[in-house]
Amino acid sequence: MYWSERLWVRVLRGRRGQPLGVLLLAIVLGVGLVPDIFGLGLVRLAGFDAYQRWAPRIRRSAPAIIVAIDEESLRRHGQWPWPRTWLARLVARLAEARPAAIGIDLVMPEADRLSPGRLPEFVPGMGKDLVHRLSSLPSNDVVLAQALSGRPVVLGVAGLERDVGRTGRALRQAPVRAFGGDPRLFALRFEGTLRSVEEVDREARGHGLLNVEPERGVVRRMPLVAGAADAVLPAFGVEMLRVATGAPVLTVRVGASGIEGVGINDLLIPTESDGSVRVRFARHDPSRFVSAADVLSGTAELHLFERKLVLIGVTALGLSDYQATPVAERMSGVEIHAQLLESIFDGDLLSRPRAAAWAEAGVLIAAGLLLVLAVPRLPARTSVALFVLVIGAMGAGGFLLYLHRGVLFDAALPSLGLGVLFTSVLVVTLAEAESQRRALRRSLEQQREQAARVAGELEAARRIQMSSLPQPTTAFPGDTPLDLYAFLEPAREVGGDLYDFFALDHDRVFFLIGDVSGKGLPGSLFMAVSKALYKSVALRQARPVEAVMREANAEISRENTGGLFVTMLAGILDTRTGLLEYCNAGHEPPYLLPSGARPLLRLMDGGGPPLCAVDCFPYAASSRRLEPGDTLCLVTDGVTEAVSPGAALYGRNRLEALLMQVGRAASASEVGDAIRREVERFTDGVEPSDDMAILVVRWKGPASATGR
Repeated sequence: MYWSERLWVRVLRGRRGQPLGVLLLAIVLGVGLVPDIFGLGLVRLAGFDAYQRWAPRIRRSAPAIIVAIDEESLRRHGQWPWPRTWLARLVARLAEARPAAIGIDLVMPEADRLSPGRLPEFVPGMGKDLVHRLSSLPSNDVVLAQALSGRPVVLGVAGLERDVGRTGRALRQAPVRAFGGDPRLFALRFEGTLRSVEEVDREARGHGLLNVEPERGVVRRMPLVAGAADAVLPAFGVEMLRVATGAPVLTVRVGASGIEGVGINDLLIPTESDGSVRVRFARHDPSRFVSAADVLSGTAELHLFERKLVLIGVTALGLSDYQATPVAERMSGVEIHAQLLESIFDGDLLSRPRAAAWAEAGVLIAAGLLLVLAVPRLPARTSVALFVLVIGAMGAGGFLLYLHRGVLFDAALPSLGLGVLFTSVLVVTLAEAESQRRALRRSLEQQREQAARVAGELEAARRIQMSSLPQPTTAFPGDTPLDLYAFLEPAREVGGDLYDFFALDHDRVFFLIGDVSGKGLPGSLFMAVSKALYKSVALRQARPVEAVMREANAEISRENTGGLFVTMLAGILDTRTGLLEYCNAGHEPPYLLPSGARPLLRLMDGGGPPLCAVDCFPYAASSRRLEPGDTLCLVTDGVTEAVSPGAALYGRNRLEALLMQVGRAASASEVGDAIRREVERFTDGVEPSDDMAILVVRWKGPASATGR
């Protein structure tokens, strides 16, 4: 059994697969509304990432600049971590440029072991005087704290999944004021924090959360606020903006469905319900970085940092916390914070409104219904073109919304769903088409078998019909006073024309020619019946031809249940005297081609309507005495009504001209063959519309004259 004929396939493809298509559309719609349950959220995220790879953010105002502790810095000043006095020098040097804020993307939870008072631990054998002098010097942490004091510096704080209980110190946090509810109910939450040592921590003007939360291994969103223990912490970049603008507090707006935005003075940054924002990343730009070694050596131009948001961070390979982003496989954490600041400053954050999911569902429903309704009715190539057009339009629309509005419209997941839907409907449609082709093939095979059977039966009927017609050579063998020619060609396999001739006694010969009103198989059956009945009536007893015609009319009419009629011309020729008696029942009048110089005659008298047309019609016969050599030519209307390629009829005039041209001395076969060939030439391959019969009777003279 072919796959397309299986029961489950036939059930699924009912009504051209449209019920299946609607069911699949509903399933795809449900999966699209909750993709993460089925693990398909990655498809959506990949689509959003593709937007950023194709058209990353363009840096415009560039408010942030990174002082990178890079490989060159380590080459010049040694391995990391450096003494915090160097970090203090770095901050002091940057402060000379009057930046808007300095953010240190570092957490220093332990006291600096390179402080002067701790050096004896690492250099044994020092004298007591040297140890005393070193102990009297301020620690590196104090030096760094002095460098931070009074300057717009923000220190990083790391959120921890669990509270490690390192100190009992209260968490210093930026002043945050919430409106509408407690943001900790919705924001990302950490059980504990990791921050710098107390000496340094208390001198910082702000404290911001350094954590970035990768989503399936890629940083796409960053929290602007988060819960830490019992406090609310702002993100590192947000706190830098607050310090840079001198805002006394951060405001957090909370609604019924979550956090709505974070405010800094008059700036309100819309957020997701968990307080995060979607960062629109730019590609890595070397102009965003200045090496810390250049700042420490004084070779960096200080005007680069004026009124800028300066971030200090480690970017040296192997030391930095590199993360994957939509535009790069590896990006340092400090650069990610700089990207957030740039996006906020330029208003280039991405958004995914709550209505986006419903818009995607609406587009999916419309496109899905279009495919369900159109694919079963269109050719396969057109269906594929329609599918590509729909997917292309959806992808282009999503990309344009991202490009010009910063709105993330998911075209990837609906496209995947439409691909599944299109493939299923197309497979069902092809299965239905295959089933119909197989059914049509079976039907054609049955029709061919039936046609072959009918053709065989018709061929057998033709052989039977033709064999029922007498042949002159077998009917009158030897030397006879008659020269006969008979020809019949049905327009189809079998036909309704007929002829017959037989001897009534030693001297008299009966002949007839006829044309049944029907053609094909019905005409042939009625022809056989008419011929048999007419011959039976003629042989029953010796009677005049008119009596035979009347009785045959009655007999044939009795068997005529189909309402057919037959034209008939019958004659009795006395071969001893040449006396011809004939009766015409609506048939084409015969031609007499006389011997000698007499003109061609058309025997118009003696007859009546076709048989079966009028009951009990009193047919009357006519007679004519033939001269030796006279020829009778009897034809059906298949001769006179033969049609040429130009739709002209052969007609009687052409027939009469042909008979005169053949000549009076021609034999019966010469006359008959001339008529047949001339009609074939005239029609020139045009399919005949009627049967054609020709009967030629030539009387040679009395039996004594023929030597019989």
